[in-house]
Amino acid sequence: MSLYIGIDSGTQSVKAVVLDLDTRKVVAEARAPHALIPGLPVGHMEQHPRDWTSALDSVLAEVCAKIDRGRVRGIGVSGQQHGFVPLDAQGEVIRAAKLWCDTSTAPECALITKKLGGPKAAIRQTGNLILPGFTAPKILWLKRHEPAHYARLRQVLLPHDYLNYHLTGNYFMEFGDASGTALMDVRQRIWSRATLQAIDKNLADFLPPLSGSHEAAGTLRPALAKKLGLSADVVVSAGGGDNMMGAIGTGNVTPGVVTASFGTSGTIYAHAARPVVDPQGEIAAFCSSTGGWLPLLCTMNVTTVTEHVRALLRLDHAALNAAVAATPAGAGGLVLLPYLAGERTPNVPDGSGVLLGLNNQNFTAGHLARAAMEGTTMGMNYGLRRLAVLGVKAREIRVTGGGAKSPVWRQLMADIFGVPVVAMVEDEGAALGGALQAAWCVALREGRKAKLADFTTGTVALNEATRCIPDKKNVARYRELQALQDSLSVALRAKIFPAQRKLAGGG
Repeated sequence: MSLYIGIDSGTQSVKAVVLDLDTRKVVAEARAPHALIPGLPVGHMEQHPRDWTSALDSVLAEVCAKIDRGRVRGIGVSGQQHGFVPLDAQGEVIRAAKLWCDTSTAPECALITKKLGGPKAAIRQTGNLILPGFTAPKILWLKRHEPAHYARLRQVLLPHDYLNYHLTGNYFMEFGDASGTALMDVRQRIWSRATLQAIDKNLADFLPPLSGSHEAAGTLRPALAKKLGLSADVVVSAGGGDNMMGAIGTGNVTPGVVTASFGTSGTIYAHAARPVVDPQGEIAAFCSSTGGWLPLLCTMNVTTVTEHVRALLRLDHAALNAAVAATPAGAGGLVLLPYLAGERTPNVPDGSGVLLGLNNQNFTAGHLARAAMEGTTMGMNYGLRRLAVLGVKAREIRVTGGGAKSPVWRQLMADIFGVPVVAMVEDEGAALGGALQAAWCVALREGRKAKLADFTTGTVALNEATRCIPDKKNVARYRELQALQDSLSVALRAKIFPAQRKLAGGG
């Protein structure tokens, strides 16, 4: 008779679900919003960690009020990847956290890469390129731009690690989320000494030791447990990055399953038993939060783009979907390069959006809306095709996130990806993944020989009513548009994007 709480702290909100392990059903949910810090320069994206903990406390209190608190055995936390939470010697936050979508650190990426001996050397050291989205350049940014703050630095945590710290009082970091820092040799699951030295000779002292994803971060702080009405013996599992926990929540814990998340950002990832390192560095060679590896592509512009268009056209979500559905595939020749916040895959931090092909016939709300959905999805397909080159081929894609709720968008995904897509019964995959990992962690602590698949089986379910099969005619049309979008991206990268960024005030 056990309950497990899963937490997902994203860019826009913190969500909680409660999993009844006996019935394998989610029995309570809650959500609390938080926001980006407004008014920052172009490329700077930050949040206050206190907003995350406030939202976390709120959702925990809300779900605990709906359940038998005495049955809660564990909590698992999923968090947005790559953010940098700097703490001082007293464990206090020094400054706002720079987030995954912050692209201000491109100069620091270049400096670290140069010290490592170039891009190929960086991939040899870590398995990944040093990219603006990752944590490593954010640390060097603090050292270079805010030396007084850097002088106080004594502990580096990621967003989900900071929430674990809030829950337990312990500094803890597991392989999965840590692999997204670009500080780690993902092949060996150890810190990369060369990369740490490229930033600061003392940086190793500011990082927690690396732990396995099956381990516990600790148990609830007694004061917090009392406030929530929970036992102080409630276990807080290792947790992980949102993609790692989303993999668990979609049953992506064995080879052959591919998951796509259509949220603020877009990710596609798969489970692998061995490291999958891209010699070009376009696919992230991450570790999973299950003991394996998680080759992943990430694009920074998905629902942010469609929401901008929806707001511009003054449509609600139903009207936006209707406008897209009424417009033929291909949007009358309109092609959107959706780099509103730069881009990570492909790596163009200075990129900007481009709308190509406007004419008198396609300058309509429906065509603009469809071009936005198509452009962001083709942006993700760029990386999906790279995954296939590396041997990770999709036969079916399980989709989650806000975009997965739209029937017209799901069909569009199937046509662009060229494989069936299907949504999940429980869409909060990362939060559900947190609850499932917590159950696995508790079982192992109790000495049971448990595999994570023992918990995902019977809990994770596909919503077959949402399955979409590719339309062959549309598949062919999108291959043509994909080639056009790709060539447009390549043509604009070298000089035009940086010049546009400078004119926009981005430096």
